[in-house]
Amino acid sequence: MKFLVGTKKGMTQVFDADGRVHPVTIVVAPKVTVTQVKTPETDGYTAVQIGYGLQKESRIAKPQRTKGLFRGLKEFRL
Repeated sequence: MKFLVGTKKGMTQVFDADGRVHPVTIVVAPKVTVTQVKTPETDGYTAVQIGYGLQKESRIAKPQRTKGLFRGLKEFRL
């Protein structure tokens, strides 16, 4: 499983050993928490659900509060 959850903060450039310029993206990756592991026996497929960022409780719908006070929830199939 290889993925990165983050927000783009900007662009910059770096130089290699030959002096050539390469554009690079700056990504800030917050701490993530695994909120659910889905298995073929219970859900019919294999996936991981993660929560990232913190949010005020008043801004989260009541059904989603059981997962935690996360700004976002993402599911990644494995």
